Amino acid sequence: MGDLSGHGRGGGCVWGKTSLSHSLFTCFIAGCDTRQHRHQQAQTVRPRQGDVKLENDTTNDENARHNAKMKAIKAARDKMMESKTEEKGLIIVHTGPGKGKSSSAFGMIMRAIAHGMPCGVVQFIKGNWDTGEKSFLRERFAAECEFVVSGEGFTWETQDRERDIVAAQAGWAKAKEMIRNPEMRLIVLDEINIALRYDYLDIDEVVDFLLTEKPEMTHVVLTGRNAKPELIEAADLVTEMTLVKHPFRDGIKAQAGVEF
Repeated sequence: MGDLSGHGRGGGCVWGKTSLSHSLFTCFIAGCDTRQHRHQQAQTVRPRQGDVKLENDTTNDENARHNAKMKAIKAARDKMMESKTEEKGLIIVHTGPGKGKSSSAFGMIMRAIAHGMPCGVVQFIKGNWDTGEKSFLRERFAAECEFVVSGEGFTWETQDRERDIVAAQAGWAKAKEMIRNPEMRLIVLDEINIALRYDYLDIDEVVDFLLTEKPEMTHVVLTGRNAKPELIEAADLVTEMTLVKHPFRDGIKAQAGVEF
């Protein structure tokens, strides 16, 4: 019976019948030929040619299946895109309890600026909050994007419904001015859904204006949770942000660069 070092009782090396943990040191102690040990070790770890071929065949089969699948997807997509030839200005709604409604809208503003499309923002509710988007656009892209702040803060901060209504109405008047300007290609009405939710603005007036007076190629993005059904019905594109996790629940406050 061999001992734990992997050598026979007579001192002969049984390398190849034991694990790769068998060391040169144990060979030395046992008096076996370490040159033979190295040779046998190399033979042990060298993959067999048949194994390599099998592995290559498997990889080739996977690549072939992947290529065939991608070709089928591309063909289906190309066929679908053949019927997508029209362009129009969109009414876009970002709503839902999750984060990202305003963030996504301002990402679209950046895209519009990059494409040389004049754009505008009317920020409802947030008031004089020092947001990164306001500073960035006013200080660096004032010529490309008109930025208007309407409102004095969140409704629970002002605690004055009449003042909130006046501010929302002023913001809506400015929004209509921007939207009517055919040179403006993208207008973001940030947090207007909150003003609509509290009836600071008339939902029927807003929807009717968007459907009848918005220029054909102008995009309008309306953000804020609790979008009204009438607005959702009128919109071309509606995205509901879903809350899965939020650090606020763990005691983490709103942070610059993430929330504002």
